[in-house]
Amino acid sequence: MSLLVYLGHPAHFHLFKETIKNLQAKAVKVVIVIKSKDVLEKLLIDSKLPYLNISEANNKGNAYKNFAKRLYNLAKIIRNEKPKLLIGSAAELTVLGKLFGIPSYIFFEDDFEAVKKFAKIAGPFATKLICPDCCSAWKWNDKKLGYKSYHELAYLHPNHFTPNEEKVKSIFNLNEKNYILRFAQLTAYHDVGKSGITTAIAQQLIDMLSAKGNVFITSERELEPQFEKYRIQISPLDIHHALYFADMYIGDSQTMTAEAAVLGTPAIRFNDFVGELSYLEELEHTFTLTYGIKTNHPEKLLQKVNELLKSSNLKQDWQSKRQKMLTKRIDFADFMTKLVEKEILS
Repeated sequence: MSLLVYLGHPAHFHLFKETIKNLQAKAVKVVIVIKSKDVLEKLLIDSKLPYLNISEANNKGNAYKNFAKRLYNLAKIIRNEKPKLLIGSAAELTVLGKLFGIPSYIFFEDDFEAVKKFAKIAGPFATKLICPDCCSAWKWNDKKLGYKSYHELAYLHPNHFTPNEEKVKSIFNLNEKNYILRFAQLTAYHDVGKSGITTAIAQQLIDMLSAKGNVFITSERELEPQFEKYRIQISPLDIHHALYFADMYIGDSQTMTAEAAVLGTPAIRFNDFVGELSYLEELEHTFTLTYGIKTNHPEKLLQKVNELLKSSNLKQDWQSKRQKMLTKRIDFADFMTKLVEKEILS
């Protein structure tokens, strides 16, 4: 009785780690396959989870050839391991699931209309498309299994995450204000034509925030030399403790914005996906835990940051809104565990 989990991004490690742990405790063999991305491999090494790597980092070249290579490498693993179910957020799983006659469950948060290249492969071949209720599976809504939660609540729900000051006290002065900036790489195929925080805007934000407290940067992309001194010195496994204790988060990453929001940290997202992703729209407009601003309005970004800096009870207000959100959203890891267990034990 085995399960294959495919991870292509650090966020996927966090998404599935509790479910992997739950299933392993029930004697399910979990085969973890990864495609190197950012700190993903380090997360697995630090967590002492065994894995198979089918695509090394900085794999340049034609995207279709790289996709074909991953299919070939993954197919060999499936032949050897003979899993009963394939789960992940990658189109490769759906193609091979159809080929080998193995069910594939695809977990996603980005509406399919916003990631059409992925959707056109995953949609036709996936067995189930699993996403928050608010998200769209586009032409394949008949395969959609919705739920009242977010990916981030698979690992940041209070059932799984307890903030620990010990994890951050060597970098944060908790008697002062601490602010986190996040710079995403924005090099994925669906990022074409999208932009985020530029060098000039980053400098303006640092100048504003430094006047009120301490600035820390976490970055997928290479940092300009003048920003290196702000790089946060923390283990990737502990970054969510820093997000929790931060007084504000500003970034151009979708995932970390949502993470900050569900942790009750005021979060501002500045990129060109604003208005296109339903789960972030819900976190913004239903729970008011985050703000999204498009890059053609940098003045609105600076105005919003200035407005929040003037609030005397900012963190307390967000923690209150977080508690309200948690009463209306489920522990997603528990949902996934039961869903996968039902499939592989049937």
